Amino acid sequence: MAALSIQERKRLRQIGHALNPVVMIGGQGLTENVIEETNRALNDHELIKVKIGGEDREVRAAVITEIAAATGSEVVQSIGKIVLLYKKAAKQNAKLSNLVRHAHLSN
Repeated sequence: MAALSIQERKRLRQIGHALNPVVMIGGQGLTENVIEETNRALNDHELIKVKIGGEDREVRAAVITEIAAATGSEVVQSIGKIVLLYKKAAKQNAKLSNLVRHAHLSN
């Protein structure tokens, strides 16, 4: 997967700003179910926010790297306990994709 350009990242961050986290990762860390749920959310929405619990910054950074690798997604932005993930859908769902919805809102 090609790295996102600065312009693409900026656009995705703007869209992501209005989103709420759809996946929460708690004390159990990265489980099969969490990866599955994150994949489903990425396939539906393409751009999602994930909230990662825990106070240890290094542990959170490791979880972010791990979930991006496990889902084949790109980390657009990471601030504190929130990470914005992007994965282009093979077939965009116009009703669910945050990118499509945002394009319609801004027109």
